Formats: sequence, structure tokens, C-alpha cells
Amino acid sequence: MQPARAEENSTVRLHAAGSLRAAMMDIAKAFTASSGIKVTTVFSSSGLLRERFEKGEGGDVFASADMGNPQKLAQDGKAGSVVLFTRNRLCAVLRPGLSLTSDTLLAAMLDPTVKLGTSTPKADPSGDYAWEIFRKAETIQPGNQAKLEAKALQLTGGPTSAVPPPDINPYAWHLKEGRADLFLAYCTGGREVEAQLPGASMVALPAALATCADYGLTVLKSGDAARGGMLALFILSAEGQKILADYGFDAPLR
Repeated sequence: MQPARAEENSTVRLHAAGSLRAAMMDIAKAFTASSGIKVTTVFSSSGLLRERFEKGEGGDVFASADMGNPQKLAQDGKAGSVVLFTRNRLCAVLRPGLSLTSDTLLAAMLDPTVKLGTSTPKADPSGDYAWEIFRKAETIQPGNQAKLEAKALQLTGGPTSAVPPPDINPYAWHLKEGRADLFLAYCTGGREVEAQLPGASMVALPAALATCADYGLTVLKSGDAARGGMLALFILSAEGQKILADYGFDAPLR
């Protein structure tokens, strides 16, 4: 399904989770090529983006790394219906020289000598998903959750988090700089780390800790409903879903 050509110089504003940056940049280019509508993009943690909308910042489309943040906007009358448009998974991304398997991962996460990096809960869904992993670890051995929450280094996704140099994956940056030995991160981000940091690797979570991330899409009421709707439909289209799949996302509508 291709959107109709729009009037020249028309623009649509896309706010999206940082984990979607590469995929959404390609989606924006494809959408502009087919519709004539330019896309301006803002990428940040989904929770921080929601707070910006709540404070009055305008936008047309919000692509979140969870369902909760866009649903909160919908409940408050600031956005339309929320649609699940893609999924991601959590993996452990390891610094060069650290070798682990799914079976040995939890022991390493609990090891006091291993620096465990996460994103920031509430501000960034990736941090919330990490805390969900910690809750699952509690069912394996009582006390695990408290130990993991206490030692987790919230290095990304927060309002005061250090910002990496341009075009460097934040997980790769923190691992390279020695601030973390392993990072609980999206598997799509892990692919970028492996490409940018020689020797880095990614390991799947064991079945007992496996965590899926549902991504929600909504059209904001502060913006242009027609252009926002066109972009949202393109993201949901076969072409948009293929681009997401090419970047390692699970595209359920493909």
C-alpha cells in the first residue's frame, strides 16, 4: 500500500525510541520517496519522549519501545489508539574477552566482580525490561532480584545519562570504555555492538529469563492527523515491516 503524493514541502514529525533509529531512518526515506512528505525525526528514550508530549511538545507520530507509554498518552487524550507494530527481545551483550553461554549468564550477572549495565527504568523501557529479568531471576533463587537491582549500573536512557559520540552505539561505547562488562540490551542493539566493537559478542537469555519487548505506535493529537496517519500506515505496511525485519525486529504484520 503506497500513500498518495502530498503537496510539496509538507512535513510529518516522528518521535521514536532510540532503538528504532536505524530502521526508522530507512522507513522515513522510503516514506518520503513514495509520498513526497518529508519526515523530521527525534530519537530518545520512550519514557522521556512521553514526558515531553505531556509538557506540550508537538508531534505527529510516536513509535515507542513499549505499549505503556503511548497508552498513557491515549488515556490522557493526547494520542489515538495504540497499535503493536513490532517486537524486540532482550539479550546480553558482552565486552571483548568475556565468554559466556546462556547457561552461565545468570551466575556472571550475580558475580560482584562483573559490571552489569542496564538502561534506566521508567525513563527507558529497556531498563524496565531489565528489571523484569531481575524479577524472573528471583523465581530461580530467592534473593537474586535484590542482588541484581543493587548492582545494576543504569548507564543509558535516563535524563542525565552520558551521551556517546555521534554514530557510536551506546552499549558499544560503555563496553569499550570499561564501564560495563555485560549489558542487558535489545538484541537489535547487540547486532550493532558486534559490528562496531571487534571481539564483542551477544548471548541469548536462558529460557527462564527470556523477555520480549512489544513496541507501540500511535498518532498524536497535537499534530496533523492526516499526515501522521499516512506515516503510521506506512510503518504498518509490508514495506515498513520489511525494513524493521531487515534490522532484526520481529515484524508481526509482515
